[in-house]
Amino acid sequence: MSATVVHSLWTTAADPITKIDAPKIEYGQLSPTLIVLGAALLGLLVEAFVPRRARYHVQWIMSAVALCVAFAAVVVLAANGYATTKSGIAAMGAIAVDGPALFLQGTILLAGLVGLFTFAERRLDPETHGNRTDSFAAQGASVPGSDGEKAAVKAGFTTTEVFPLLLFAVAGMLIFPAANDLLTLFVALEVFSLPLYLLCALARRKRLLSQEAAVKYFLLGAFASAFTLFGIALLYGYAGSVSYGTIAKVVDGTIGTVDPALADTMGNDALLLIGAAMIVMGLLFKVGAVPFHMWTPDVYQGAPTPVTGFMAAATKVAAFGALLRILYVVLPGLRWDWRPVMWAVAIVTMLGGAIVAITQTDIKRLLAYSSIAHAGFILAGVIATTPDGVSSVLFYLAAYSFVTIGAFAVVTLVRDAGGEATHLSKWAGLGRRSPLVAAVFAVFLLAFAGIPLTSGFAGKFAVFKAAAEGGAAPLVVVGVISSAIAAFFYIRVIVLMFFSEPQPDGPTVAVPSPLTMTAIGVGVAVTLVLGVAPQYFLDLANQAGVFVR
Repeated sequence: MSATVVHSLWTTAADPITKIDAPKIEYGQLSPTLIVLGAALLGLLVEAFVPRRARYHVQWIMSAVALCVAFAAVVVLAANGYATTKSGIAAMGAIAVDGPALFLQGTILLAGLVGLFTFAERRLDPETHGNRTDSFAAQGASVPGSDGEKAAVKAGFTTTEVFPLLLFAVAGMLIFPAANDLLTLFVALEVFSLPLYLLCALARRKRLLSQEAAVKYFLLGAFASAFTLFGIALLYGYAGSVSYGTIAKVVDGTIGTVDPALADTMGNDALLLIGAAMIVMGLLFKVGAVPFHMWTPDVYQGAPTPVTGFMAAATKVAAFGALLRILYVVLPGLRWDWRPVMWAVAIVTMLGGAIVAITQTDIKRLLAYSSIAHAGFILAGVIATTPDGVSSVLFYLAAYSFVTIGAFAVVTLVRDAGGEATHLSKWAGLGRRSPLVAAVFAVFLLAFAGIPLTSGFAGKFAVFKAAAEGGAAPLVVVGVISSAIAAFFYIRVIVLMFFSEPQPDGPTVAVPSPLTMTAIGVGVAVTLVLGVAPQYFLDLANQAGVFVR
């Protein structure tokens, strides 16, 4: 009898099971990300099943094809109106498919493709034991200088896992600026950050410096992620939702029916302000804005140079895309609260990056501080809070990413017995020893300085014009002063290369394979085309500058 009673308790106490709806996923609209993720997973299978000697070719060719196909998918989506009239929310509210998302995804995929060419370069170092070598450690898990590492080098091992890691990073970056809820944003942040931490630790030369850079990046990145997650929790507590649209309605006070439990927290502005500040802080860390920039110079210097170039370009594009969406879609109702703070951050970032760069003696650290100053210039466009602000930031990011990858690709060519010769004194007289390489690097430096007829000038002009029209004219004055300071150290490097005597024991310029030549060639072409005839691309950015909510 008792068994029957217990049985009836178990069966009647539970509610009748309601039907669980299957998730509705728009695979076509998510195809760019899915293609890259699929290729990354295939890359893992290649590592497991393909013989070691064939892996390098299989991996890089497969990665290149995946990035090209994904870019084609972005173009098809844009051509079918998903950037304008058909823009909407996909994947049950998790992903926005709109102009800014598609524009930034296209930029990230192209930057990833050009970065991939520098990853696959194998002609810069002399052959060891009859095997060609790349920029990455022979065996990432071996202790630097140990017998295991020497055996791996002698056997001709290469770390081909860098290609799937690159694809996972790109996949995370594709989701990051398109995320339409805070949890998707956080998952994307981790998906692209973790591969970057690993890639930073894999330099073939100067392995201890490389591993130190990776540990610094990982620890500070974990702090930033924790801030972001805490901010997400507070915003969820405030609005009762992680969806961007719902939070924006709660902030504006335009939400319809309110749950009684939610009514108590909605009046609590402390939750909103602290939560928003923490999320923005996490994004400013990824962007490398002062005072969250401390990781940038050390990581840029220690990481393998191909990784530095890819990370400097693509991470900025993804992080600024996410920052724009948070400020313009979620927090437009808080504009008067966040604008003064962003003013301060932009001013300190522009001046800090430019002034500290003057004192640098290492070319990679100099480019790191230069990237910090550029983060400040881009923030000027973010602060404009106008449609022109969005399109100017999109254009600047596209222009900046190719100049950056090109500049770091040139850095990989200047070498001495210890590998890359990154100390500035080694670059003296480079223009006489190798005029073409020095001239190409000079073009990139002039673009960074914002000299007319380069993409840098068109980008700076666009963001400063948007900032001035958005009521931030004093910010533009600071930006112009910072640009003048920055121009000094760029010109100094050009003078050093062309007007100094080359040292007798100076470095040589390695002859790269067509892969690195392509990366540098694309960088130069984009720099000159966007500088001489920017109008088509500015119009493209204008059309893509409207967020869906």
